[in-house]
Amino acid sequence: MKKTTLFGAALLSVLATTASAEDPSILVQSTTSTQNSGFYDYILPIYKAETGVTVNVVAVGTGQAIKNAQNCDADVLLVHAKAAEEKFVAGEYGVERSDLMYNDFVIVGPAADPAGIAGGKEVVTAFKTIAAKKAMFASRGDDSGTNKAELRLWDKAGIDTKAESGDWYRATGSGMGATLNASVGMGAYTMSDRATWISYGNKGDYQIVLEGDPVLFNQYGIILVNPDKCPSVKADLGQQFIDWLTSAHGQGLIADFKLDGKQLFFPNASADHS
Repeated sequence: MKKTTLFGAALLSVLATTASAEDPSILVQSTTSTQNSGFYDYILPIYKAETGVTVNVVAVGTGQAIKNAQNCDADVLLVHAKAAEEKFVAGEYGVERSDLMYNDFVIVGPAADPAGIAGGKEVVTAFKTIAAKKAMFASRGDDSGTNKAELRLWDKAGIDTKAESGDWYRATGSGMGATLNASVGMGAYTMSDRATWISYGNKGDYQIVLEGDPVLFNQYGIILVNPDKCPSVKADLGQQFIDWLTSAHGQGLIADFKLDGKQLFFPNASADHS
């Protein structure tokens, strides 16, 4: 019985190793917007079919994704907070940062528009008005790329959100979908990436009240985690995935990703990655 057990264990080990060799995989730490929008459900099966490589994704806020990658729990990082990404590379946690695609942020709110900001063109002016009227605003408050961008805008508006927290300004500490749900429940404004807003299914009477301000530009970057810092990184497979996404083929697939006829992301990898 003992020999059979040992043989069985050895056989399982061999089978697991063989399966792993036959089914290579990488781990991507990513922002939630790419997951929530359905982007990975669309593009990863295509990548698997073309390369045989499985891409596993951990979708969290950008801040947490970067921390996870710094802890060597990733092969590739795909997030949207350029300053934090550049700091990640400067600290030698990442090999090189490349632009991948972009969309923009939008301010959404109830049709009643209690702050009267609908149709405005400047988000900083709108934020000042929201604060002055103490209209409810729901923030992700989770150190995500969206949260980082939102806080920069409040800072430009001269509003101390920490001092206002718990009053008209509410931090959910949650992802974009949960924050949109909370906003609708409270009748609060919030800031969302456009892709998540388009794919969000519980809009109620909510609508985009402000869009188009250049400061709402939302850039996504992709980085190979540095194998010198993290020896477990599958550098060849990770770089292959990056090269595929930034190639003319990958960029074309990104452009083709649409929901209800609306393009969710716009490819803009540099020419030297085409």
